[in-house]
Amino acid sequence: MADNMTILVGTSGQGVLRSADGGDTWRRIAIDQGLHSDAVVRCLAVHPNKPNLIYAGSDKGIYTSTDAGENWALLDNPLNNYTVWALVIDDENPNLIYAGTGTPTPTVFFRSQDGGSSWQKTSMEAAAECPAVGTPRVTGIAIDPTDRQSIWVGIEVDGLRHSADGGDTWTTINHGAIPNLDIHNVAVSSGPPKTVVVVVNNDVYTSTDNGATWKSIGVRENFDLGYPRGINVLPGSPNVIFLTLGDTTPGSTGCIMRSIDTGQSWQRLPLPVEPNTAMWVVNAQPADPQIVFAGSRYGYLYRSDDGGDSWSKLKREFSEISSVLWVAA
Repeated sequence: MADNMTILVGTSGQGVLRSADGGDTWRRIAIDQGLHSDAVVRCLAVHPNKPNLIYAGSDKGIYTSTDAGENWALLDNPLNNYTVWALVIDDENPNLIYAGTGTPTPTVFFRSQDGGSSWQKTSMEAAAECPAVGTPRVTGIAIDPTDRQSIWVGIEVDGLRHSADGGDTWTTINHGAIPNLDIHNVAVSSGPPKTVVVVVNNDVYTSTDNGATWKSIGVRENFDLGYPRGINVLPGSPNVIFLTLGDTTPGSTGCIMRSIDTGQSWQRLPLPVEPNTAMWVVNAQPADPQIVFAGSRYGYLYRSDDGGDSWSKLKREFSEISSVLWVAA
């Protein structure tokens, strides 16, 4: 399976594992490569114009790598005192980066306007404690591709937030519109129609009017499995959306669903080996959107080279997978 790409897998307690040959061989990033021992890496993001520049959100703040994940450096900023759960770079203005924190540290939404050199806390508020998780955490950040000032943030277990001015001010979405506060993820597709997609722990809600109204897709009525987790809008094909699910968390099985009509209908995709736990993350990159990676909670990693039509399971298995991405070598 060797090819000209680097794959990075962020884990909960084993830091980052890296393959420079398309998944044939792997190496865990060690402390002499700049990452602290037994790091919890919740999220990974790549600079849209510099594929060697990677950001990793960890339990000690944000690390950066300038050589596609071979070596890392911890950014010295206020996030060092927080666990970073979600991280998004603006595709059109890569100097603009958003980061959300949480469990076990307070839930705060940060913004950098200079590529991560400095960070400011925004005014977004969150509960100090929530059922099931204690301190809540930011589990999804989405920038509206049709309006870069429009930011959607999902908090587990404290509901959905929206900013219409790039993070200066915030609105809490009416809990009656999305009755479940256990937000797992959020995405925005440019469509048509433009659709905001919010993943909660037992359903998925969509809005085509910028959050004025919401519609349930009826996960537990229409899907085989009822615990949704990860979401990804296919780069270059905004009507194609991937969704990962399981039976529960961590669960005993999982699946990947795909919609080709912006969330109106869904198809279960064939996996060659049944997942050992809930499917947790799914990721495709603009460099080649046909290559899609998806990981189960407890370490199975799958790859598709045809946009999700068919999949292979990589031989290497991991500890708890929290994030995955690939970059062209």
